[in-house]
Amino acid sequence: MSTNTLSRITEQMTLPVIAAPMFLISSPEMVIECCKSGIIGSFPLLNARTADILDDWMKRITEELEAAKSKEPERRIAPWAVNLIVHKTNTRYDSDVELIKKYQPPIVITSLGAPGPVVELVHQYGGLVFSDVSNLTHARKAAQTCVDGLILVSHGAGGHAGAINPFAFMGAVREFWDGAIILAGCITSGQDVFAAAALGADFAYMGTRFIAASEGFASEEYQNMLIESTSDDIIYTDALSGVKANFLIQSIRNAGLDPDKLEKKEAVNLSQLNKPDNKAWKDIWSAGQGVNAIKRVMPVASLVEELCQEYKQAEVSLMARSSKNL
Repeated sequence: MSTNTLSRITEQMTLPVIAAPMFLISSPEMVIECCKSGIIGSFPLLNARTADILDDWMKRITEELEAAKSKEPERRIAPWAVNLIVHKTNTRYDSDVELIKKYQPPIVITSLGAPGPVVELVHQYGGLVFSDVSNLTHARKAAQTCVDGLILVSHGAGGHAGAINPFAFMGAVREFWDGAIILAGCITSGQDVFAAAALGADFAYMGTRFIAASEGFASEEYQNMLIESTSDDIIYTDALSGVKANFLIQSIRNAGLDPDKLEKKEAVNLSQLNKPDNKAWKDIWSAGQGVNAIKRVMPVASLVEELCQEYKQAEVSLMARSSKNL
């Protein structure tokens, strides 16, 4: 991604944050409200259970954001993004790509596979491709495919997460990558966003905090468990989806399983992820280690406003400490 392109995006934003695409959680309304609040909203394409539903969602997002820009041309309205599973077992891949061609989302986030085939398509209409990676091997491979940004899914992130500390991950990737970096993992507050920027990240990737947004699909029970949980209530395991991920321990117990006696599961067939009876994600709930900072459910607009205030507080605090040390 060029410096000019990055600048054009950030000029449309109130805070350098991407609300991460969360399976079964991110809704069209959440995406719209995020963008209208000045952060990038995103959703997994598989959250729409059929191609027709997905068509309706993408049409709604496009039209509502265009209407908002027309009504308030001076307002900072961020671009939107979709998350495409590029693994060969995603049987919806072809139809989802056709809808990407039709609606041209400004940003496409690729997961669980090589992003190469998608990059040319998205670049043809002027869009950007961000590839999420959880280790250095995948980061190097993605960097060779002309993607515009790498999403570093670090230790402690919700859902499928890596095992590398974000400090180590950022430093290692910067040795071979000069494109945009989106940092993920335990980023829950505005202070965390400020810290990610200080590390050199262009954007902070926030998922768990937005589970407690009122516009999402998360149940009240899920949100309450999130609020009541701490980092000690998170387990990192591949026994539920076949890929290492972070889950709320109490939700595992509620599903009738013993979190101390889980056995490794074979890798999940990704074409089955959006089935309503997929218990690994419907009844057993994911969360990152940053749950400690989540205290209540609130609308996206209020959540983003709080993040902006926390970010500014971090800036003021750093300036005060710097002045004191001079």
